[in-house]
Amino acid sequence: MAMERAQRFMDALGRLEERGDVETLVSLFGENAQVSNAASQRVFSGKDGARHFWTEYKGMLDRVRSSFRNAIEAGDKVALEWETQGTAHNGAAVSYEGVSIIEWDGDQIRRFYAYFDPGLLGREVSHGMAQRSEVPATTPA
Repeated sequence: MAMERAQRFMDALGRLEERGDVETLVSLFGENAQVSNAASQRVFSGKDGARHFWTEYKGMLDRVRSSFRNAIEAGDKVALEWETQGTAHNGAAVSYEGVSIIEWDGDQIRRFYAYFDPGLLGREVSHGMAQRSEVPATTPA
């Protein structure tokens, strides 16, 4: 049972990235969920908001794949340290990293927020030229 919620999210995100299946990921979110990230000034609400948020995420890149370095689950909270790599629609390679905090209410996500450098991502999507930080020496989750 340990890490069950973290794994459910990671699996659903993988289905979105690989197959474009947004509904498996949306099914994890509650009716009153709040979804956002460091690049957005908007908070997306409920299942429809989660659907909009994740559809925009998938649509931003031509190809995308996330890998997880660390997953921490404590009570109703999950923290995921990740790196996402892909290809922008202009052909530029994209690689950025961050941390997502997920708060659960039972088996539904109540709040999702991702922290990353939005300026780095924007430069990579636009030009494919941004410098990456060194990957921390951690053991993948």
